[in-house]
Amino acid sequence: MHMSDEREIAAPVADVWAALTSAETLQACVPGAKEVTGNAEDGFEATVTQKVGPVKATFKGNVVLSNMIEGESLTLTGEGKGGAAGFAKGGADVKLVETEAGTLLSYEVDAKVGGKLAQLGSRLIDGFAKKMADQFFTNLQEALEGPAEGGADEAAPEGEKKGLLKRLTGG
Repeated sequence: MHMSDEREIAAPVADVWAALTSAETLQACVPGAKEVTGNAEDGFEATVTQKVGPVKATFKGNVVLSNMIEGESLTLTGEGKGGAAGFAKGGADVKLVETEAGTLLSYEVDAKVGGKLAQLGSRLIDGFAKKMADQFFTNLQEALEGPAEGGADEAAPEGEKKGLLKRLTGG
């Protein structure tokens, strides 16, 4: 599967670069990440738990950064094994361009899955992969810019924000 997108991030290129090459930031941004260790030079090891359709698995794998041109571009290549659930592997080419508002981050992702995951069908897998990529880059953007303005709880006065369950039940 192949997908691409771009995002405008209100942060300097150097900050976006530093975030993309930091184990702590990656752990905070990768949906379902339980642990990310390592560094940009030697690569990262990660443990990620995800549910794709009826299949829930914990993937252990590694991510290697290559083709690194500081402040401009890099390639992330990763592979994870989820036991009986199967495996996932792929890569992303990320480009950074300085803009008046901060940084334009563009990416192209190629991914493959195998095992039980592959049996779920390409529409489910493609939708999940797009959601994961979107969530990662949203998390990265929020880590650099702070939370987006005008969230769902914005109307509630400070200290009176209600959780989803209370809003649904009127409690």
